Amino acid sequence: MLDAILMALFLPCIGMGVILLVYMCLLWYATTHPSTITIILKPVINTGLSPSDLQKLPTITGKDLSAGPECAVCLDDITQEQSARVIPGCNHAFHLECADTWLSKQPICPVCRAKLDPTLFIPSSHDHQNPC
Repeated sequence: MLDAILMALFLPCIGMGVILLVYMCLLWYATTHPSTITIILKPVINTGLSPSDLQKLPTITGKDLSAGPECAVCLDDITQEQSARVIPGCNHAFHLECADTWLSKQPICPVCRAKLDPTLFIPSSHDHQNPC
């Protein structure tokens, strides 16, 4: 009976000691052998418009809007005196700051998802006509 009591007391202590010893060995191994795992980062690809491309888009004031005055990016109304950026093709308009922020990240209209045509940003031949 005394043997059973001693075994019941010492077996858990021996088990915990073995677990502690294994933990200490793993900890020693991890600190003395540097990891060769390399982290592969996904490259950030900027697919939006550049600041120079944004400047080529038409800008109007709120009083010149032909459609509703609501900006689909911030959901606030464009007032009469605020500047608005117009997306060529679909003619949707947004606050200047909202449109520039949106279009610098993705070149699509926030309302109809129409992709901005890259030919809008290529200077045409009549833009650089010789005045002579």
